[in-house]
Amino acid sequence: MPSPTPLPRRRHLLTTAVVTAVALTAVVGHAHAAHPPRPPVSHARVVAHLDKADGQRPENITLGPGGTAYVTFAFSRQVARIGPDGRVRVLATLPKPQDGSTTPVLTSPFLGGIVRADDGTLYVLYATGSRDLTGVWRLRPGGTPQRIAALPPEGLPNGLALDERDGQLYATDSVLGAVWRVPTRGGTPTRWATAPELARTGFLGANGVKIHHGAAWVTNLDKGTVLRIPIARHGAAGPVEVRATGLVDIDDFAFTGRGDTLLAAINADNEVALVRPDGRHATVLTAADGLQNPTSLAVRGSKAYVTSGAYFTDEDPNLLTARITSRK
Repeated sequence: MPSPTPLPRRRHLLTTAVVTAVALTAVVGHAHAAHPPRPPVSHARVVAHLDKADGQRPENITLGPGGTAYVTFAFSRQVARIGPDGRVRVLATLPKPQDGSTTPVLTSPFLGGIVRADDGTLYVLYATGSRDLTGVWRLRPGGTPQRIAALPPEGLPNGLALDERDGQLYATDSVLGAVWRVPTRGGTPTRWATAPELARTGFLGANGVKIHHGAAWVTNLDKGTVLRIPIARHGAAGPVEVRATGLVDIDDFAFTGRGDTLLAAINADNEVALVRPDGRHATVLTAADGLQNPTSLAVRGSKAYVTSGAYFTDEDPNLLTARITSRK
């Protein structure tokens, strides 16, 4: 057994250890202060302030080459192109109902989801409460809008997704609590998915939709949930899985990369939330960044595009971009 260290020597060693620990703590603290963790979303800036007097309240977005965005203006029935410089060009205006029909819940004609195929063709959803207009519309480059599939006038087609692998469109119905499946060539739609998880509880149910890793992912605005519906063999819908909760007033969303992390527009709260694969979520953009009732998102590389309809703020409908630093 070694002999004990003399008391003065022990005090010296203890003092030296304490001083060293304090110094190391200071160095580590300084390093953290010099290099704080990067926020998952940053550098937000408004690239286009839109004209609410002309009805330019963007509801949904899809992206084209070179940072071009294509949007629907919800209540002016217009499809528009927004260039990287923020300039707006209206491409088409859908016909106004002539029979006095009233759109369910929203009363006014409503132009919702939009997607773009690789050949530049745009597909949009239009709800009017009338049998002759409600449904899926196609707009080819340089052409005029044409309805390719009718949807029930008592419903509210809202979100739209495209699966280019098999040429199928997936459309959510926020009133009927369903997901419709429509071939891009047009024809009779199939009520692809219905479940209690898609139903509304007061205002709107199934809302945004994206195709991701062999499944249709859907949000429910009233229930504040993110849902996953597997696309099973022969295209059938699998059982609905709840992947996130506590996101009341969630509108559209977009995945940040190849994984299941997504960004979600929280409309009434003027927020965008980052939702992790395990369902945890945190606010990453707010009204301070320029959000005015965000309605939809699209992601290209490390850049997120967010549209704001300013439905409740009634101030500044806009399109902003932000940098994504967390894409798992």
